[in-house]
Formats: sequence, structure tokens, C-alpha cells
Amino acid sequence: MFVKTLADILDTDAHVTGDAFESRRILLASDGLGYSFHDTVIKAGTTQHLHYKNHIEANYCIDGQGEVECVATGQVWPLGPGSMYVLDQHDAHIVRAETDMRLICIFTPALTGQETHDPDGSYAAPE
Repeated sequence: MFVKTLADILDTDAHVTGDAFESRRILLASDGLGYSFHDTVIKAGTTQHLHYKNHIEANYCIDGQGEVECVATGQVWPLGPGSMYVLDQHDAHIVRAETDMRLICIFTPALTGQETHDPDGSYAAPE
């Protein structure tokens, strides 16, 4: 057993920020669990085009308002506290945040914590 807190992650290499997001990567590949666990804030007024071709991702919204769009179908779902979206088919998607939106995210395979988005919105395949 081990215990981590958000405070353990802040201001470390596992605390990654970008123009549209802040990702606090709490569990990573180095933890040996086969998945990674993130506390992510999507910044208000931003739009992100993402396509995790090499990962499955589940996202549970715990705060804020926004929407997610499936690129293949154009279908849009509202997001708010208590809603979840799962990219079980490596779905290309667009996330729009009306307010700061806080998501709890799980990736499999696990991220190392040092990934950056490729131009198409994906992360490279794990080695």
C-alpha cells in the first residue's frame, strides 16, 4: 500500500501545465499499476482537439461546465459534475470548457508523466 496527496504532486515534474490545461499526474507508469490517474483542470474558454490513438481514457467531471464532441459523428454531450466520458475506441474528440472544468482522468496504458501532445492531439505509444 502507498498513499499520495495532491500536495505531493504540485510543483513537481508530475504537475504539467499548458495553455488550456493543468494536469496533476498522481499515479504514473512508474507506480506499476498499468494505468495512470490524473486530476486535471481544463481552463475556462478553451477548446482542445484530442485523439488518444495509443491510449484508452476515462474522464469524470467533478467541477465546472463544458462539453465534449465526437469528431467522427459530430455528437455533442454536455459535461458537468457527475458526468463521465470514455474514449473506449480511441475516439478523436473536442473538449470545450465554459468554466474551469476539473476532471479525474484514467489512462491505460499508464502515462509516464512526461508526455506532451503531438500535433494531432495524441500521445506517443508507450515503449
